[in-house]
Amino acid sequence: MAGVIIIGAGQAGFQVADSLRQHGFGGTITLVGEEPNHPYQRPPLSKAYLLGDSEAERLKFRADDFYEKHAIDLKLSTTATAIDPEDKTVTLAGGAVLTYDALVLATGARVRRIPVPGADLAGVHYLKTLQDIDRIEAELADVESVSVVGAGFIGLEFAAVASKLGKTVTVFEALGRVLARVSPPVISDYYTRIHEAHGVRIMTNAGVAEFTGTDGHISGIKLADGEEIACDLAVIGIGVLPNVELAADAGLTCDNGIVVDACGRTSDPAIFAAGDCACYENPFADGRIRLESVQNACDQGRAVAAAIAGKDEPYVAVPWFWSDQYDLKLQIAGLSQGCDQFVVRGDMETNRFSVFHFREGVFRALDAVNKGADYLMARKLLAAGKGPTPEQAADSEFPLKSLL
Repeated sequence: MAGVIIIGAGQAGFQVADSLRQHGFGGTITLVGEEPNHPYQRPPLSKAYLLGDSEAERLKFRADDFYEKHAIDLKLSTTATAIDPEDKTVTLAGGAVLTYDALVLATGARVRRIPVPGADLAGVHYLKTLQDIDRIEAELADVESVSVVGAGFIGLEFAAVASKLGKTVTVFEALGRVLARVSPPVISDYYTRIHEAHGVRIMTNAGVAEFTGTDGHISGIKLADGEEIACDLAVIGIGVLPNVELAADAGLTCDNGIVVDACGRTSDPAIFAAGDCACYENPFADGRIRLESVQNACDQGRAVAAAIAGKDEPYVAVPWFWSDQYDLKLQIAGLSQGCDQFVVRGDMETNRFSVFHFREGVFRALDAVNKGADYLMARKLLAAGKGPTPEQAADSEFPLKSLL
């Protein structure tokens, strides 16, 4: 029976292994993970886990004995260093060589490092892994002022938690608005107001030039315009870079990620990729796209497992995302980039509303704040290729389900 090696034990890698067994795959499965922890969820790290509302054990996808019960050889604290597509082998850091019939690259993405002086000072942190959060948590209780560099989802979620914990929080964003890469201006403006109402200082068009320190520990952030703001701890969230080096060195086609088809196949038919590292033709985008989300990792992982099991099920799911900040749940369906019109359904002042996005009059995406019903309906409409007109979307009395 064929053997499968999965490099990367995050959401996508775990999903491939789990789904292979669900498909009745009886061959060997080896799951290789760099971290010492059993595979776990990352989204709660910057929210419930940091707040103390969730324990590390509850983050795990499955109990520790799941892997033995399902004959999944889990290799933790292990790094793959090379792939030989001709011999179908993977070399591990310790020198061991594994042979595969099918190989899955679920190598994910790494945090983008900030290239300024002082970035290596103690008290400057990145937020990606369980170990990152544990280090931050160990320091957070004893500091008063916290700086967040980058106002994407991760940065704002951490800012919300730090504010809840009574810290003085300043957010620095190099672009002109928060969430600029993932949300339209109407949502950016809304979340800026929300954070400021909770005492968080938002500074946009604020390029960080240097981290200043005392006795090797951060004491402030100097901006490009010369202003310096004191802080005791800084968290950097300026995006991620896909881990494509193994794939590129093996001769696989890479372009903003490892290029795959709708079933996750790379340019080598025996090698697949899924999750944050994979770039594919998304039917809801204008071409190839690389999505960094739990939904993408899960759905693409399922598609890869199906293909390996000989049951091609192309990945065509509607993209969706979410973010929890304070008592607000933002749920996004579709992709709003490139849209030229939006309408608001509901009252933004009540913190229960939806923003419908259109391109040339066609419904393309929705941002829902504390409006789960609108979000779920939007996913169904987008999947069906249907949607309201701008006038229908703006009318809170219009029944969206009538469009199905």
